Amino acid sequence: MARLAKAWNFARDSGPKLAGEALINFILPYIIYTLAAPRYGDVDALIASSAPPILWSIVEFARHRRVDALSMIVLGGIVLSLLAFLGGGGARFLQLREKLVTVIIALVFLGSAAIGRPLIYQLARAQMARNSSAELESFEALRDNKYFRRTMMVLTVVWGLGLLADAAVSIALVFTLSIRAYLAVGPFVGYTTMGGLALWTYLYVKRQRRKGAARRAAEALETDRAQAAA
Repeated sequence: MARLAKAWNFARDSGPKLAGEALINFILPYIIYTLAAPRYGDVDALIASSAPPILWSIVEFARHRRVDALSMIVLGGIVLSLLAFLGGGGARFLQLREKLVTVIIALVFLGSAAIGRPLIYQLARAQMARNSSAELESFEALRDNKYFRRTMMVLTVVWGLGLLADAAVSIALVFTLSIRAYLAVGPFVGYTTMGGLALWTYLYVKRQRRKGAARRAAEALETDRAQAAA
């Protein structure tokens, strides 16, 4: 019963948002392309079908009106999405340029890890700054902890590699599926990737917290023994 209650609460709280995401990023683009392609051609239809998700991103960014690492990622994605539709080329190359957004963001994740400034830390910090100052203070206190830094590094690298894998699969689908079929399948690839990365992140962070708690308990026990022996 407790699990059913949690599932119901999640559906009640997140259901409308997920439905809106599906409508904007999947259903409307597919409908727009299907209606526009016979009259305007594949390229113009694809450009028109991209309008709902891009406009949605702009509205969401403007609504939050906050400049931090998370907002900069969102804004960068918007700009890259707009740039992807500039220039010539056919419909396939238009779809490939759109996946360039994912590739660039993935490289930003991996590059931040390479220089020792894992992006996951900045994104988590930005999210906590929005939600809880007390949680942020505890989070920042761990900044110099080597185990914490290793966790942030692993998270950043896995997200970067996961996004690159998503782009690779999507690019392969661009060349193997029809444009209409890709519009139907492509979003599921993206949502599956993001869902898988989010689930792995939750489980990994939960495990690292357990290991941290066990480590602190062992250190406290060792300190008590040393004090008793003294």
